[in-house]
Amino acid sequence: MTALLEWIRSSPELVKALIMGLVEGLTEFLPISSTGHLILTGWLIGFDDDRAKVFDIAIQTGAMLAIVWVYRERWKAAFGLTQAPPASRRLLVNLLIAFLPAALLGLAFGSAIKAHLFSPVPVASAFIVGGFVILWAERRHSRLVGRGPTAGGVRVASVEDISALDALKIGLAQAFALIPGTSRSGATIIGGMLFGFSRQAATEFSFFLAVPTLCAAGAYSLLKHRDLLAFADLPVFAVGLASAFFSALVVIRWLIRFVAHHNFNGFAVYRIVFGLVVLATWQAGWLDWRA
Repeated sequence: MTALLEWIRSSPELVKALIMGLVEGLTEFLPISSTGHLILTGWLIGFDDDRAKVFDIAIQTGAMLAIVWVYRERWKAAFGLTQAPPASRRLLVNLLIAFLPAALLGLAFGSAIKAHLFSPVPVASAFIVGGFVILWAERRHSRLVGRGPTAGGVRVASVEDISALDALKIGLAQAFALIPGTSRSGATIIGGMLFGFSRQAATEFSFFLAVPTLCAAGAYSLLKHRDLLAFADLPVFAVGLASAFFSALVVIRWLIRFVAHHNFNGFAVYRIVFGLVVLATWQAGWLDWRA
């Protein structure tokens, strides 16, 4: 393992970009925090300078494009490019409503969050607490399945059933993902389930909400840190984007099938274990999460 890491650390940046893109695509839509995994992977392979941090955010666009591709017919309907019921067109309004809370809070408190929460204890705590929240939410959800809306059961069966108020609630849930280690997809999926969404509806809306969220984050990061980048960086970014796109395609299609028959308890256990690993690596001095 040590020899492999040394080889990767000494390899060209294109190889590192490929690896980072794979990590982004494989973790972005699972409730396990892609940011935490990118931080750890970047440190392990020696791809963690300031430019690499911009790269980590920019390649999220590749994962976002995978959502656009998989759901291209739904997007066409939402934009009125095909014949579709009004409920399909309502998707764009709901996405805007859900996008705004995290965007506004991120602009207002982003610097403070980076200054105070990007450290081992908050990150590990978010992983661990998030894991227990998933376990609790799944236990609650299993009791609600089969009940009617008036009994507090699952009331939103599909994305088309989401109201503007539901979208706002999901947007507020996504805002918790500003805390590093929380997971954007985890916050939106579990939030949706707690608000009465079916597991499939919560997962699909989390997918759709990733499009404006990741686009905005990538564009903002590139604009803010454009002085760190050069034209020569284009091949590295292209490889990372392509790698994130194709690996995200695999995860999206797998997760759609997975949620039809399984719960998220396995991800919860993984989060708890990963949070303990974060604390252990920090305490042992192997990884400075504050970087």
